[in-house]
Amino acid sequence: MKRLYIVLFSTLAFTASQAQNKFNLLVGTYTNTCESKGIYVYEFDATSGDFKLKNSTEKVVSPSYLSVSANNKFVYAVNENGTQSAVTALSYDSPTGQLKVLNTHSSLGADPCHLINDDKNVIVANYSGGSIAVFKKNADGSITEGQQLIQHEGKGPNAARQEKAHVHQVVFSPDKKFVLSNDLGQDKVFIYKYNPGASHEVLTLKGTVDVKKGSGPRHLTFSKDGKFVYLVQELDATLTTFSYDKSGALKLIAETSILPKGFTGGTGAAAIKISPDGKFLYVTDRVDANSISVYQIQKDGSIKFVEQESTLGKGPRDFAIDPTGNYLLVGHQYTNDIMIFKRDKITGKLKNTGKKIDLCSPVGLVFTKI
Repeated sequence: MKRLYIVLFSTLAFTASQAQNKFNLLVGTYTNTCESKGIYVYEFDATSGDFKLKNSTEKVVSPSYLSVSANNKFVYAVNENGTQSAVTALSYDSPTGQLKVLNTHSSLGADPCHLINDDKNVIVANYSGGSIAVFKKNADGSITEGQQLIQHEGKGPNAARQEKAHVHQVVFSPDKKFVLSNDLGQDKVFIYKYNPGASHEVLTLKGTVDVKKGSGPRHLTFSKDGKFVYLVQELDATLTTFSYDKSGALKLIAETSILPKGFTGGTGAAAIKISPDGKFLYVTDRVDANSISVYQIQKDGSIKFVEQESTLGKGPRDFAIDPTGNYLLVGHQYTNDIMIFKRDKITGKLKNTGKKIDLCSPVGLVFTKI
């Protein structure tokens, strides 16, 4: 009898561990370049790297970037569509992967490209509009019309890309007291004090930090301990390390380039993320580079180069690391696929699995619990 209990317990434990290694992968796409329904939901097995399509939306316009609520019940998407751009709230049933549109409002600026949410607000970065828009959340997960619009003004030395402000990202500080925002057009990182309960003045400017002229700050991420910020600059492939303190202050520590020595092609640095264990930093580069660089994060916040690999496609706009840290998935905007790489958790290195998801113009990738 005791042996039977042990066998049953082992079987149940194995089944539970298998279930814990399955997640949903949500993918936002462009719908104006090829045939796409908008947002796709796949079940992803972080033990084997296998996947299967569970569900998709119908006729959601270019939901290029997604943000999932903390309770896993709602998804918020930008609708990147020029002057007709919007923000959409959707209910989300993770077991089935079903998404239902709750409502949609104007993003108050052209081409929103990034957004974040908490229990009170949805905050959106409008790239072409050069602005930040704030939407309050209703009790049912839907959003109000925009309650605050912050317009950035200014330009940079790159006449083709920095002719005006281009807000590229909004990020909560780890303690949620601040929102950081990168402006590619002005070569600045803006730090806003976050007042979540306010009706309209949700964000108030604390200060700005200048980065290298013409570099074009795109995306940043916080170290796991919240003491450092890593920023990638799109236009010249600079990777900048800052120290960060709880007063919302950034201090420049170091700069490096993600370009290999002697590289002369086009560059367009894109996404930057840290492994779940906080030990490795990954950065993608587009245009001619089409690569992903791997760095080991040292105890003092500095980074040590590990390797640079081809992403095996064109236009690695975004990538996601599954919550177990076993796999890294790279979405290619122009070759219409998501390549699946196996991660070595000890070295941080990547290995092509030979598996890929074929999908029209994948742009934003995010994992959720099932």
